[in-house]
Amino acid sequence: MTSQGTTRTARRTAATHRAIVDAAEAVMLESGSDALTLDAVADRADVAVQTIYNRIGGRSAVLIAVAERALEENRQYMDAAYATAGTPVERILAAAEAYTRFAAERPYQFRLLADPPNEPAALERVADLVDEQNTKLATALRDGIADGSINPGLDPATAATTLWAAMNGILGLSGRADRLRADDTQIDLLVATMIAILTDGLVQAPR
Repeated sequence: MTSQGTTRTARRTAATHRAIVDAAEAVMLESGSDALTLDAVADRADVAVQTIYNRIGGRSAVLIAVAERALEENRQYMDAAYATAGTPVERILAAAEAYTRFAAERPYQFRLLADPPNEPAALERVADLVDEQNTKLATALRDGIADGSINPGLDPATAATTLWAAMNGILGLSGRADRLRADDTQIDLLVATMIAILTDGLVQAPR
């Protein structure tokens, strides 16, 4: 096969892979991960079930592929926030703002990471990402303790997990089906209030 033919085949393969993952995301968004079957994905992507096996694998592999895409999108938001110049507290606030934007702009991906599908490999990959991002948050907290801007009585790892869990709780209100559901404006207010409350506990008062 010529180089041009190889390139064309590679493009078709990549496009089919994307279409399958897109279809799987749509099925899970509409009906939840329990509803994800290869038949449902094949119908949505307009491909044969065997094509899914050939391009990605079985149901478990499809779930992992969907999770991997969400992981990468989240990483782009968070890495950019932690790479910004500024004090440790400013980096923490940038991370909170980035996570809020991720939840607002990628609501399905946020829900997938906050409540991953009950698939061992997918659960492990999501947990790896949480550990990775919480380690960056803990590092920022540790830097703040070192420069005297953050309360030295805090344990960075515990504080990072607490902040992550609190953000998930607030941002998850946007997906509720009852009267407690919060719109984007309310979410922004709740996040700002949480940050104001936490800042009193995080920031070390000047001596």
